[in-house]
Amino acid sequence: MKKLYFFFLFTLSLQCATVLAQADSLTHSGKLKIQQLIDSSETYYISGNYKKSMEVNVKILNKAFELGDANLIHKGYRFLGYDFLALEDIEMAKENFLKSERYATESKNDTAIAITYMDLANLYSFEEDGYEKSMRYHKKSIKGFKKIKDTASLAKAHYNTVVTAFSFERYKSGLYHLIKAEFLERHNPSPSFKAGIKNLYGDYYKQKGAHEKAEKAFLKAIALGKEHKLTAELEISYRGYSDVLFTTGRFEEAYNTREKYEEYLLENREIAKSAASGSAASKFQLAEYQKIAEDARLKNVLQAELMETNRRTNKFLWVATCLGLLVTLYLWYAYRRRKALVRELRVKNKEYLRAKQKSDQLAKSKAKFFSTVSHELRTPLYGVIGLSTILLENEELKKHEKDLKSLKFSADYLLALINDVLQMNKIENDSHTSDAAAFNLRELIDTIVSSFEYMRIQHKNEINVHISKDIPQLLKGSSVRLSQVLMNLIGNACKFTEEGVIDVIASVSNASEKTILVTFTVKDTGSGIEGSKLETIFDEFSQIESGNKDFQGTGLGLPIVKKLLEQSNSDITVTSELGKGTKFQFNLLFDIAQLGTANNLSPVVDTSMLSQKSILVVEDNRINQMVTKKILEKEKVQCDIAKNGKEAITMVKQNNYDLVLMDINMPVMNGIDATKKIREFNNTIPIIALTAVEVDEIRFRIFDSGMNDIIVKPYDVEKFRQTIAKNLLTGNVPNKISLKAI
Repeated sequence: MKKLYFFFLFTLSLQCATVLAQADSLTHSGKLKIQQLIDSSETYYISGNYKKSMEVNVKILNKAFELGDANLIHKGYRFLGYDFLALEDIEMAKENFLKSERYATESKNDTAIAITYMDLANLYSFEEDGYEKSMRYHKKSIKGFKKIKDTASLAKAHYNTVVTAFSFERYKSGLYHLIKAEFLERHNPSPSFKAGIKNLYGDYYKQKGAHEKAEKAFLKAIALGKEHKLTAELEISYRGYSDVLFTTGRFEEAYNTREKYEEYLLENREIAKSAASGSAASKFQLAEYQKIAEDARLKNVLQAELMETNRRTNKFLWVATCLGLLVTLYLWYAYRRRKALVRELRVKNKEYLRAKQKSDQLAKSKAKFFSTVSHELRTPLYGVIGLSTILLENEELKKHEKDLKSLKFSADYLLALINDVLQMNKIENDSHTSDAAAFNLRELIDTIVSSFEYMRIQHKNEINVHISKDIPQLLKGSSVRLSQVLMNLIGNACKFTEEGVIDVIASVSNASEKTILVTFTVKDTGSGIEGSKLETIFDEFSQIESGNKDFQGTGLGLPIVKKLLEQSNSDITVTSELGKGTKFQFNLLFDIAQLGTANNLSPVVDTSMLSQKSILVVEDNRINQMVTKKILEKEKVQCDIAKNGKEAITMVKQNNYDLVLMDINMPVMNGIDATKKIREFNNTIPIIALTAVEVDEIRFRIFDSGMNDIIVKPYDVEKFRQTIAKNLLTGNVPNKISLKAI
C-alpha cells in the first residue's frame, strides 16, 4: 500500500514550482516546448507508464543541460528519481535525488531546496528504520514552503508527511498533518490529491475503529477515483473499503468490493511491469557522457575561434584606441561638469537621511511616551473608579451618593480624555484597527446614551433616540468605530446644551438585499457655533467657546470623529445657528447580518456562579489589590494576593485556584513571563491579563504567553464580572490574537 501511495506523491510534488518561471531568456516557442515535455512526463507518470515518463525526462535533462539551467536540471533528475522510486529501484532513485539536491543548491532557489527536502523525506521513508530521518526532512520541507508562503506546495508537504507517518503506523502524529493538508486542499485542485486525502482519512478511521466514518471517506475517494479514472487511488480505496465491510460483518459486500480491489491491483501491476527502466536509464547515462564529450569538443572549437578573433581584433586595435581616447576626453569633460552637482546631491541626501532618522526616532519616542503616560494614568484611575463604584453600591453611603457620582464622573471624564489622546495617536500612526462583527444597533445606541445619564441630569437635558423601523435588528460592521464616533458627538452635544433637547437619529438612506446605508444625525438645541468657526472645528485642539467652562474639552473629539469616518470612506457634515443649536450628520455602510449570527454576540453569563470560587490576584499596586479584592469578595469569591509573577508561580503550584488575574508590568517578574512558567506545569487554569497597558501594543505577546483573555484597567465592573464568569465556564480554551479585550 505504501508503494501505491507514493505512486502519486510525485504528481503532488510535480507542480511545486513552475519551470518556465526560471527560464525568462527562452523564446515563446522554447517555453512551450519545455512545458509540453513536462506535461507529457506528468501524464505518463500518472498513467503508470514509467518507461515513457523516463524517456521524456531524459529529453528534459538534455534540454536543461543545453540551456545551462541549474533549476531545470534539478527538476529533470528528481523526475527520474520518482520514476525509479515507483519501480522500487531505491539505489537509482537515491542517486538521482542526490543529483537533484546538488543542482537545487546550485540554483539558490528556495522553492527547489524545499522540494528537495520533500524528495529525500519520501526516499528515506522506504527504509525500515528511516522514520526519524524521513520526518526530519518533512519538517524542513514544511518550514521551507512556509518561508516562501507557497500554500499549494505546503499542502503537498503535509500530505507526504501523513503518508510517511501512516506507513510507519504513527497515526496520531500523522493526523495533525492530515488536518493541515485538508485545510490547505483548496490550494490544490488535483483530483488525486483530494482522493488521497479521503483515503488517508479512511485509513485513520479504520485503524481507530470508527467504521462509519471510514466507510464515508473511502466512498468519497472511490467516487473521485471513478470520475477521474485514478486507478492507483481506486486500488487503495477498494482495499480499505473491503476491510471495513469485512470488519462490520457485511461479508457479501466485502467480497464484491475485494474483487474490485483485485481488478485494480492487477491493472496497476500490469502497468508497472511494462516499465522497462533499464534501457531508458542506459540511454540517459550515454546521453550524459556524450554531453561531456560534446562540451570538450565545443570548448576546443571555441578556443580556436577566440584565437582567430584576437588576431583580427589586434589589426583594428589602434583604431579603437584612438576612438577610446576621444571618448575618454569627452567623458572627462562631462564628468567635471557633473561632479559638482553630484557632490551637492550627496550632501542633500545625507541631510534628508538625517532628517528622516530624526523623524522616525521622534515617532518612536512619541509612541513610547503615550504608552507610558497611558499606563501611569490608568493605574491610579483604576483605583479611583473602582473604589467609587464599590462605594456607590454601599447602602450605608447613600447620603454621599451625589458626591461619589461626581467623583466617578470626573474619573471617567479623565479616562475618556486619555483614550482620546491615544486614539488620535493611533490614527496618526495608522495603527488603528477595526474588525467587522454582527451587532444590535438599537442596543448599542441605548448603551451609549445611558453612559451620559449623569451629564444629562447635571445639565437638565432631554435625550431622544429615534431609530428607523426599516433598519434590521442585526448589522455587520465596526461597532467599535461607530461607538467612538457617537460617543464624541453625543458628548459634545451634552457639553454645550443646557436645559435643552438632544436628538440621536438613525435612518435608512439606501438599502439592498445584502447592504444598508444608514444616516446618523446628532442634533441639539444648545449654544450653536459661529459660521466663521465651522471650518476649524475639525482641526486638532480647536475648541469651541462655551458658557459651561466645566466641559471646555481638549479639541480632540471632532478631529477623531472626522478621521475615523474617513477610514470608513465616509464624511461628516455640520450645520449650526448661533443660539439655536447644531446638527452633525454622516452616513455609514453596513452589511445586513442574518439572525443566526446573533450566536456570535457575547451572551450574558450568570455571575452568581462566582460564589465560593478561588481566584489569585497578581498585582503589585496596593490600591489596585484592594479594589480588585473588594469587587471579588462582594461576589463571595475567595481571593488571594500575589505581589509579583515569581510569587504567583509558587502560589499556583501550592494551591488549587479556579482562575488567575495577572497584571503585566510588575517588579521581580512580569505577568507574561510568569504565565509562560505556569503553563509549563498547568495548562488548565484560566489566566486573564489585568493590565493598564494600551492593549493593542501587547495583545500578541499576551495571548502568545498562554493567557486566555484581557481586561484593561480601569474597567466596567459588570464587564469585569462577566469576563471572569465566562472564562470560568469555558476553562482554558486558547483565544485567537484577534479577540478584543474589555
